[in-house]
Amino acid sequence: MMRRRGYRWLAAMTAGTLIATMAGTTAHAAPAVPDGLRQIQTRESLTGTHTWYQQLYHGMPVLGGWYATHTDSATGEVTVQDGRLDVRGLATETPAVAPDHARASVTGRTGGQVARSELVILPGSPAKLAWLLATRTGRGTVRTVLDAGTGATLQEKNLAREATGSGTVFDPNPVVRLQNESLTDRDDANYPALRAAYREVTLTHLDARKTTLQGDFANNISADAVRSPRRVYDYNRSQAGFEQVMGYHSITSAQEYIHQLGFRDVNNEPQDYQTTGFTDDNSFYDPDVDGITFGTGGVDDAEDNEVIWHEYGHAIQDDQVPGFGEEIEAGSIGEGFGDYWAFTMSQATSPDTRRTPLACIADWDSTSYTDDVPHCLRRVDGTKMYPADLEGEVHADGEIWSRALFDINGALGRTKANRVILEAHFRFDPNTTMPAAAKATVNTARVLYGAAAADKVRAAFHARGIL
Repeated sequence: MMRRRGYRWLAAMTAGTLIATMAGTTAHAAPAVPDGLRQIQTRESLTGTHTWYQQLYHGMPVLGGWYATHTDSATGEVTVQDGRLDVRGLATETPAVAPDHARASVTGRTGGQVARSELVILPGSPAKLAWLLATRTGRGTVRTVLDAGTGATLQEKNLAREATGSGTVFDPNPVVRLQNESLTDRDDANYPALRAAYREVTLTHLDARKTTLQGDFANNISADAVRSPRRVYDYNRSQAGFEQVMGYHSITSAQEYIHQLGFRDVNNEPQDYQTTGFTDDNSFYDPDVDGITFGTGGVDDAEDNEVIWHEYGHAIQDDQVPGFGEEIEAGSIGEGFGDYWAFTMSQATSPDTRRTPLACIADWDSTSYTDDVPHCLRRVDGTKMYPADLEGEVHADGEIWSRALFDINGALGRTKANRVILEAHFRFDPNTTMPAAAKATVNTARVLYGAAAADKVRAAFHARGIL
């Protein structure tokens, strides 16, 4: 059954005063959910049920205010995470700035179209009444917070979560498949040296009622989407349909693997993606529309499975924890997990050689913008340490987190490691720090596999300075 996620304003763009935090505190009976909350989602994991709420103030969302309950499926015990924020000194609940004026001021600056606007409370002392607007642009959704009294722009952010770079299919890409680091894009040409890199695959979970690449786990929304009454999608890289097939197969295979791990409620829905219309050498996941956009600059990004899997990693985390990754450390965890997810998906089909090490991410896409061999967007086996090597840039800092996950994979093995990593996400705060997320991951390893596994996970985070 097709299930699309409802819109959520949960993600914070501001810091506030935390009223209470009870993460890790158990109770023998489910506590009454406080007033002033709106339920936004419930997810089932391997060990429990996780329900998330948006904080409200007089019916208006409080930016960054959240509340979550986690019910242990074995014991029925409930833990509560309370991320409600303090609202004090609000001068008025009536906006002086009309909604049309708020929308016009944003569209004039961004050049996009306002898809939604809503009155919200910006927490603090004093709190402020504000307009929150989501504007669609060619580079993703821009979220703007305007003072509802003066019209001043208080905050603005592009929600797209990006990864630099550019994928019948390549698996994972021609450089790895052919063990050839000298391959280049040649302006999307289908030249002879690439022929052996193609692989015929079975496209599963397609919607039998349609002739497009739409199915249980992936939904192609590209312009001029390819169609086939016989469901035969046979293209080469010089044709736009090739990347559309790559996106469908890569996303579907990732969700099939998640099901193999035992999860039935981790982004278990048709994931929107598009491979046409964005000409930058870049890709992004936009949480506001729950969609992935792949760029066509250099090597087309959707020609490289590892770029697709990285972006799908963002969709996974956004589904598990609403509004995940707004703050720098949480965003870094997101980028690190995306790189790790590309690595671990490649583990199933790719050789780990000196020429193309598994730890090297996006070997094919990165031929367009790197000179070093092997060509890598990033690696997951780096030596960065927390907190000494933090730079305040999510992709760079994410290399600390991805290395810890890489080591957990080595210590527990691929299957156990990925069960622990995905299950732990359910108990992350939207703006978690690396130490807090690491502790949640260690605790998850203990619940799933015992003390010895937890010790190995702790050691991996300790080696990075995180614990």
